[in-house]
Amino acid sequence: MDQLRIGLIGAGRISAAHAKSIDELPELTLQRVCDPVVENAERLAALYGGTVSSDPADVLGAGDVDAVIIASPTPTHVDLLNTAIAAGLPTLCEKPIDLDLARVDSLRAAAAAASAPVVLGFNRRFDPHFAGLHRRVTAGDIGRLEQLAITSRDPAPAPRAYIESSGGIFRDMTIHDFDMARFFVPDIVEVTARGANQFSDDIRELGDFDAVVVVLSGADGEQITITNSRRAVYGYDQRLEAFGSDGLLTVGNITDTAVRHWSGTAVESLEPYQNFFLERYADAYRLELQEFAKAARGEPNRAPGFEDGRSALVLADAAEESARTGRTVRVSTND
Repeated sequence: MDQLRIGLIGAGRISAAHAKSIDELPELTLQRVCDPVVENAERLAALYGGTVSSDPADVLGAGDVDAVIIASPTPTHVDLLNTAIAAGLPTLCEKPIDLDLARVDSLRAAAAAASAPVVLGFNRRFDPHFAGLHRRVTAGDIGRLEQLAITSRDPAPAPRAYIESSGGIFRDMTIHDFDMARFFVPDIVEVTARGANQFSDDIRELGDFDAVVVVLSGADGEQITITNSRRAVYGYDQRLEAFGSDGLLTVGNITDTAVRHWSGTAVESLEPYQNFFLERYADAYRLELQEFAKAARGEPNRAPGFEDGRSALVLADAAEESARTGRTVRVSTND
């Protein structure tokens, strides 16, 4: 299997990122693109190639794809993933697997017994900056990891229609940070979360939070804090800090240039931070697909799997419960 032929289900903004990454990787080719709005699929195919259709069955049953990316709306994931597993197709499924843990668990046995790998789209693990920090923590550069601080703020809230069907901030936004927390501390046992409505009337009316703070506890006493907001007027705020017995490692925000400006009105002035996740994590999406390709070929890889997706949802559900009740929630992500 020299060249992997990829079937892409969904033609939205995440799919566009995947299609671009496929185009940039010589070992991959975009074989099929599917979306209920066929014009969206046609736009992607015009840029990156591939046969267009409106029915996922055309991708999953065609016999001319070697692997599948499921980047369609969340409510479709379980059924599509079940069909892909039955077809023996290596599959990368975007997060979350579903908003309902019971539906995720209905697929758990099939995923565990699957003949082909099931990979979850937690691309931030592959961001070169975060991955580099993780390697240094694993190598013992800061001794025993004691505290991890994750900051993730969007430039502005998504449209009301998106928020309404998103499953809430914990399942939609914080879920990436829950996976990042588990990337460093796999065994998390406690979740305490607080939510606030600080600026968005739409989000308040929909019964969701626009800002949250989460504290997680690891089985060995590690402390993890996650700070999220749906608004950051200065750009896409993505930072990570790991503190240990022997030191500290940090990753700050990324700008398009390292040039700094000194003047009579500002000192060390920088260009604005990158303003959208597709810019900030472009490298991560490409590296994620490289790992998916390794998994599809049966090679050693670092791709997160179905259980990682399930564990992140367990933490999201616990955070929701904690924020609504004011109580700390005990969890077991390894059961």
